[in-house]
Amino acid sequence: MKILLTGASGFTGRPFAEMARAAGHQVVVLDCDLADKTALRQQVLAAAPDSVVHLAAISFVGQADENAFYAVNVVGTLNLLDAVLALPQAPQRILLASSANVYGNCDASPITESQPPAPMNHYATSKLAMEHMARTYGDRLSLLFTRPFNYTGVGQASQFLIPKLVNHFARRAPGIELGNLHVEREFNDVDMVCAAYLQLLEHGQPGETYNICSGNAYTLQHVIALLSQITGHQIDVTVNPAFVRVGEVHRLCGSPAKLQALPALQGGPLLSRSLEDTLRHMLAAAEREHQALLAAAHNGPRT
Repeated sequence: MKILLTGASGFTGRPFAEMARAAGHQVVVLDCDLADKTALRQQVLAAAPDSVVHLAAISFVGQADENAFYAVNVVGTLNLLDAVLALPQAPQRILLASSANVYGNCDASPITESQPPAPMNHYATSKLAMEHMARTYGDRLSLLFTRPFNYTGVGQASQFLIPKLVNHFARRAPGIELGNLHVEREFNDVDMVCAAYLQLLEHGQPGETYNICSGNAYTLQHVIALLSQITGHQIDVTVNPAFVRVGEVHRLCGSPAKLQALPALQGGPLLSRSLEDTLRHMLAAAEREHQALLAAAHNGPRT
């Protein structure tokens, strides 16, 4: 399968491309600005893909420029879909990555795809707006909508919660400033998400929405305790009011039942990695990076 991939240089795009190629697929990277309609159309036509995976987005909830959420996540997706419509033959499937943040705060847990969305911030609102906009193309394009719950792994930017924690533990920092400590999230591994995307390209039902989740949620205190257990390091946690988000979603835990019903998963589980294994993998990478920085500083230029 020839897959056209947006966001290929991002946290999810890199391992997805690697996993897709290892599975025998051809990955064509779309690297133009989604606001550049001419370049976008040229690259899409040149690729002539069998499938499209659209991962390019602004995904950091704390992004300062609120307008950028809509310019990239909504209008950028609209431009991409318009370019795809120009293809002589429409792709078999187009996977659009939304977010479980669209569910907001709700009493249901685990959350199924039938839960009415109630976004609490601009990031989530832009993702829901993207979904509604894209559905206007549903009579012409085979669209799949994914709502991944929180996930992490090696390579995620340090402004995100888990990499921030891991980096502090890796360098044995005495303390860390965090926002709301009373949150509960799934912290799945990025490889699980990538594997699910590949399976949806093969077996997903066009027009459907799929939670990408495990159904296993953890408190932030549990994550900190697990990092302390792995490293043997205790860290002083302080709440910084500047990091406490307005409209915080307190608990996000999804139901994977619909995803697990895919033909590819019948008789076998979705690729998964325990939270402890994910944290160990991230710690090892962060410790290597920290040691490399120390060595570079020690062996720096001499006069």
